[in-house]
Amino acid sequence: MAATRDARGPAQDANKTAHEQRLLWNQENVKDVAESVGISNLGDEALRTLSQDVEYRIGQVLVEALRSMRLAKRTFMTIQDVSQALRVLDVEPLYGYDSTRALRYGEANLGSQALFYIEDEEMEFEKLINFTLPKIPRDASFTRHWLAVDGVQPASTSNPTTAESRSQDLLPKGLGANPALAALSGQDNPNFKPAVKHVISQELILYFEKIQAALMDENPDVEVQRLREAALESVSSEPSIHQLLPYFVNFISTQVTHHLDDIFVLRQMMELANALISNDHLFLAPYASSLCAPVLTCLLGRKIGSDGGVAALREQYHLRELAASLVGQLARKYSDSNKILRPKLVRTCLKSFLNPSVPPSVWFGAIHGLVSAGGADVVKFLLLKNLKEFETSMLAPLQQKNDPVSSHELRAVLTAIMKAVHLLIEDDNVVNEGMNGYSSENEASQIKAFVGDIVGDRIVQLGNHKLNQAILDAKNFQ
Repeated sequence: MAATRDARGPAQDANKTAHEQRLLWNQENVKDVAESVGISNLGDEALRTLSQDVEYRIGQVLVEALRSMRLAKRTFMTIQDVSQALRVLDVEPLYGYDSTRALRYGEANLGSQALFYIEDEEMEFEKLINFTLPKIPRDASFTRHWLAVDGVQPASTSNPTTAESRSQDLLPKGLGANPALAALSGQDNPNFKPAVKHVISQELILYFEKIQAALMDENPDVEVQRLREAALESVSSEPSIHQLLPYFVNFISTQVTHHLDDIFVLRQMMELANALISNDHLFLAPYASSLCAPVLTCLLGRKIGSDGGVAALREQYHLRELAASLVGQLARKYSDSNKILRPKLVRTCLKSFLNPSVPPSVWFGAIHGLVSAGGADVVKFLLLKNLKEFETSMLAPLQQKNDPVSSHELRAVLTAIMKAVHLLIEDDNVVNEGMNGYSSENEASQIKAFVGDIVGDRIVQLGNHKLNQAILDAKNFQ
């Protein structure tokens, strides 16, 4: 035990000496301050104790100053941080220090110890008295200013003029309004930055990608076709895909815009639009107008598909019939929430129907679009009244062409007109000649004078007295 105690004695003395030397604050500074206040005989133990206390107090001030610096989101400490720390510790702050200018420290050698001090800037007295004085602040005053009187802004010098107001309305507002500042902040798209990010789950993202892959696969394999049908069936019945609605609408618009020469892609997009409209769980009303654009493109597009003769033209007409059915669904389902949707669709189709510069396939789509969007009323008040002009300027020149493609187009347009005319009677089935009454010479002449010879001959040959009377009623209505 004695040997052990003797062995520990020197180690403890060494630790004690190392602990005494760990003081960061120089004891000579404390001794200088004590002598400046009249205390000359300060013992070593008291000097060491005071140095420890000074070091502890300075550490407290630094910790509080660092906390103030971090709260201000800064990486450097200022004089205001130290003053705030002294205020928190209930210590009288230091006066005479200003952080608006950089502090310059000078060094003075007093024997073996260096003394640092803050250099005071020397200024000539002449320069000081000749320095420009600051402007005298204005006295507080109050003026009357009317922003608006009865909701109308008065024309005064304080209010902006009408031209200035219009120029301010045209300026971009919101986040990213200043492209230079937006670019400096690191934005990829400085023109617009949404305030709220649309976040969807990974399951919905995977579902959207699988639907895309299934619809765009042109492989004629039976399994691929079954997968395509299953994808459309899922979109038409799945209740939890409402977050994907804007993505589906954008996907349809993009594919239709970039694949006008591919009938397969256009048909798949129309099938996808039909599936979205058929899904009763989805609230599609806000996207009805956006969805009408690609549907009208497939219905009234001048150039759709490839030039492959009658077979390609037949596929194109099938696509336009599908698009016309979608126009009818959109007009019937969302006209209550959007009052201008149905008139807009009817007006667009009527404009294409009366345009002689478009191909006959566009007339075909326009006729089907008018029937689907407006029904029998549009046929009675718009289609029949324009058939005579349509025949003179469009059907007659088309009939004079003898090529197979023009003959097929003429038959398709006439068939579409006859289907539209049959909406005037309650029985939608096409009747055979002589099965439903007769067509007298008087009726035949009046019908041909009203709708033209080409369409009038076909109507008269049906021998449908009820249809003839409905057409003549439409003529007498005007």
